[in-house]
Amino acid sequence: MGNISDFLANELLDHVFNAAAYTPALTVYLALSTADPTNSGAGIAEPTGNGYQRQAITFGAAASRRVTQSDSVVFPQATGAWGTVTHLAIFDAVSGGNMLAHGAFETAKTIVANNTPIVSAGEVWIEFGAGDISTTLAHNLLNLAFRNVAYSAPSTYVGLATAMLSDTTTGSTVTEPSGGAYARTLVNANGEASPTWSAAAGRAITNLAAVTLAVATGAWGTVVASFIASAVSGGDILFYDNDTADQAVASGDTVQFASGAIDAVVN
Repeated sequence: MGNISDFLANELLDHVFNAAAYTPALTVYLALSTADPTNSGAGIAEPTGNGYQRQAITFGAAASRRVTQSDSVVFPQATGAWGTVTHLAIFDAVSGGNMLAHGAFETAKTIVANNTPIVSAGEVWIEFGAGDISTTLAHNLLNLAFRNVAYSAPSTYVGLATAMLSDTTTGSTVTEPSGGAYARTLVNANGEASPTWSAAAGRAITNLAAVTLAVATGAWGTVVASFIASAVSGGDILFYDNDTADQAVASGDTVQFASGAIDAVVN
């Protein structure tokens, strides 16, 4: 299908990390475009006149990190040429509004007078690729944005892992250090007590101050990954990073992430 827009990426990050609740549209709309809208939406080139109007689109429950169009979308019969439609976009309003996602049709569609364009069920899907964001969070965010299914903002804790994580790792199945005063560390919403997250910008958030874990009172083993979870123990993994430099933590060591060292990005 393509990409989540810059607008939606920032809204979802602020919803998760900064308690800036995103209010989804009750209905989302499919738009056609004769050019690539791009992530900003600046490239959208919708047909004008000749009976063209965005149409409501519905999605089934998120599965396998995507939501998929559940019913065919039938546009009005064209009363004149709409041009060669190459791309599509999802908006939160029947006109104007904010672009939520966009993508390219597998085959361009040239719409001429008397055509009744149909986008068949299953032709449109929106997904998160593998890696970095957990499958649980991916499903929650897709259901929120495109199906108006409530998802309350979690607390956010930074933790360490001594084994690699995957998209399906949970806060209960992650392999963390045990004992030695190890504990996940809370990072607060922007504007609350430090350390906090930045406001989302450029499809990313980061920590605005150093995030410091407790001084180890015993060996924690070799840390190979880090993650952000929704609870001080258990809960959901939200984002994870297997590229953390391997580091053996011994008694008396302090583990600290410098300001700006933790990023959560929606691509």
